[in-house]
Amino acid sequence: MKFAITSKGDQKSNILMHKMRTYLLDFDLTYDEDQPDIVVSIGGDGTLLYAFHRYSSRLDKTAFVGIHTGHLGFYADWTPDEIEKLVIAIAKTPYQVVEYPLIEVIIRYQHAGKESRYLALNESTVKSVEGTLVMDVEIRGQHFERFRGDGLCISTPSGSTAYNKALGGAIIHPSIPALQVAEMASINNRVFRTVGSPLILPSHHTCMLKPVNRVDFQVTVDHLTLLHKDVKSIQFRVPDEKIRFARFRPFPFWKRVHDSFISDSD
Repeated sequence: MKFAITSKGDQKSNILMHKMRTYLLDFDLTYDEDQPDIVVSIGGDGTLLYAFHRYSSRLDKTAFVGIHTGHLGFYADWTPDEIEKLVIAIAKTPYQVVEYPLIEVIIRYQHAGKESRYLALNESTVKSVEGTLVMDVEIRGQHFERFRGDGLCISTPSGSTAYNKALGGAIIHPSIPALQVAEMASINNRVFRTVGSPLILPSHHTCMLKPVNRVDFQVTVDHLTLLHKDVKSIQFRVPDEKIRFARFRPFPFWKRVHDSFISDSD
């Protein structure tokens, strides 16, 4: 089996990375940064997001597993003191693959240039470069509303516990292929109306944003912040690609939600 390791870059994570690499090589596994079968992420959820984007072109061939060196993560479930146990599991145990849905972001431009395509594991947000964001929102090709506000956040089920939750969105189990649209400070008065609630769309529905006046936008895709100019439309949907996690033991989603937001001692 071929493996790669990504590190947060701090001293603790780098020490663990070198130790883990040595252990796995001792078990006759092959270190291959270009075409790994399994990627070990050491750090936190942000480190795993980085690893996901690095290997997003081979999601059907690469599985991910995370070691968290700080707080318990939603993607990183192993602790530094379990590193020997994880090494033996990777080297000796067939692992279960758990797949989570993603979001596809396609940005098209006014002058019919080459469109831009991204995959997000957590969320994508759209904001105006300056002033209020004004977007016509279409669902399945039908006009739904004209949004005015600070921005829109489109999240995956596994990303529903991140920025989406802070915006009042619902937490969705990752076994449900869906995307969620949450508003950022929408303007609602006698003249301007938005639905005012998060929307949860099934995998066969697309959400399209079309600019009303300004055409330059700040778009985030997970941890990446991108400036796009002369935008004609931004399309969101659930793609066929999924992220694959290597599971060597149960890691229940609702327990992670409980431990992260309620208590880890109850």
